[in-house]
Amino acid sequence: MIQDLATQADVLAEGVEEATEEVSINIVDLAMQGGWIMIVLLVLSVYAVYVYVERTFALNRALKEDKNFMSKIKDYIHSGNIESAITLCQATDNPVARMVEKGISRIGRPLNDINTAVENVGNIEVSRLEKGLAGLASVSGGAPMIGFFGTVTGMVQAFFQMSNAGNNIEVSMLAGGIYTALVTTVGGLFVGIIAYFAYNNLVSRVSKVVRNLEARTMEFMDLLNEPSK
Repeated sequence: MIQDLATQADVLAEGVEEATEEVSINIVDLAMQGGWIMIVLLVLSVYAVYVYVERTFALNRALKEDKNFMSKIKDYIHSGNIESAITLCQATDNPVARMVEKGISRIGRPLNDINTAVENVGNIEVSRLEKGLAGLASVSGGAPMIGFFGTVTGMVQAFFQMSNAGNNIEVSMLAGGIYTALVTTVGGLFVGIIAYFAYNNLVSRVSKVVRNLEARTMEFMDLLNEPSK
């Protein structure tokens, strides 16, 4: 009796294991169920990752600044050594240095003209730093819609197949069609969510650079108003 129960338990355990193996699915196999829509989402995801990584390095370079840079510029300007100040700016590869260089090149003109020239360079630098952000925002908003489009087209195909099946309609036919269609929605949401957080992260970094540029602009203009020693 005990042996029979043990045998039945083993049989049930094997059945559970087989059922588990049948319902398990690989991520790649799951993605393949979405059809050509998943290829579009893959391209968008690669683009989003590229923009995020490339802009992250660019923004890190923009935020990297020598703490003694403005002090050196101040000393050069007050001592009348304009050429050395310009050389220092050209040797420093960041937006602040390029702004200050433009301002130094305008020394001798009215302060309003200098301030305008510096701000124009700052606007150009910010525009460069924002390169690719519009595309990343489009991916964050467009990827879920593309995924939903794939779901709708997949549902249409599933119901079309059912309509042609006549009296041989099975529940598994509809369930399989819905399952395949919903894969694109999952893929679209995944890409869209990742792109959304990446976009907001880059925007916050750009805002930090803008605040730094504004602070350095005011510091430079105050420097020009200081009497030389």
